[in-house]
Amino acid sequence: MKLAQVIAALVGVATLAVYTAAVAQPAPPPPVEPPAVATAAPPPNPASGAPFGGPPAPPVLTAPANPVQPTDPFSLPKVQLSVGGGDGDWVGALRVLGLMTILTLVPGILLTMTAFTRIVIVLGFLRQAMGTMQAPPNQILLALALFMTIFIMQPVWTKVNNEALQPYMAGTMSQSVAMDTAMAPVRKFMFSHTRKKDLGLFIKASGDNKPTTENDVAIYQLIPAFVLSELKTAFQMGFMLYVPFLVMDMVVSAILMAMGMMMLPPILISLPFKIMLFVLVDGWNLLIGSLIRSFNV
Repeated sequence: MKLAQVIAALVGVATLAVYTAAVAQPAPPPPVEPPAVATAAPPPNPASGAPFGGPPAPPVLTAPANPVQPTDPFSLPKVQLSVGGGDGDWVGALRVLGLMTILTLVPGILLTMTAFTRIVIVLGFLRQAMGTMQAPPNQILLALALFMTIFIMQPVWTKVNNEALQPYMAGTMSQSVAMDTAMAPVRKFMFSHTRKKDLGLFIKASGDNKPTTENDVAIYQLIPAFVLSELKTAFQMGFMLYVPFLVMDMVVSAILMAMGMMMLPPILISLPFKIMLFVLVDGWNLLIGSLIRSFNV
């Protein structure tokens, strides 16, 4: 037993001595590379196609000193908007703001202060009365109504241009006077197609005193009264369009019932006859002429 303890102690002492010697030994110095000796390059071999007779060396790619950053193809340019004037002068900015506001109101002006409302409603009634579904399409009807509006409103807009816009652009008329002068022909057009009953409705609803002349009527009272009158006129013309086509539907339906074809929709039979009747009487000419004459043009 004592012998085993002695042997274990000797092994531990030997292990400690080996470890101490390994730690105390200095690290070997790094290997020194021999200096490179410049040698003359061998002459190129023209038969091999390489500069030194061997295979062609691959091209060496070197990074540029100032690498160019890639641009984003979806980046948007920076836009800066400024209005001149300076020194607290906001007149120019307010004029630009007023002009942009007027441009946003152009669709509303077109719909409420011109002949567009009556024309587009009558054309819509015509398509429904004939039962042609989407023929003519909405784009065609809107384009026709727009150009008819331009034609009917041409005398009014000519007066506005000659009496208000051109003097204002020339600087001979102030902005407030130009606005009043431009509204005069438009108000005259709306008054000529507005029923007194409709105008009285909005004057009474607003609670204002009864005006003595047309100039005393406010524009916010005149515009809705004009639109209401246009709707009534358009519905009256639509009813007159419906009557002949309705009679034709009733005749076709009675004939089908007399023949015992009760399951056959009458509109399938009457539609070709409606189109033929409308073409034979030159319906488009009559309708457009009636719309133009309704505005006393």
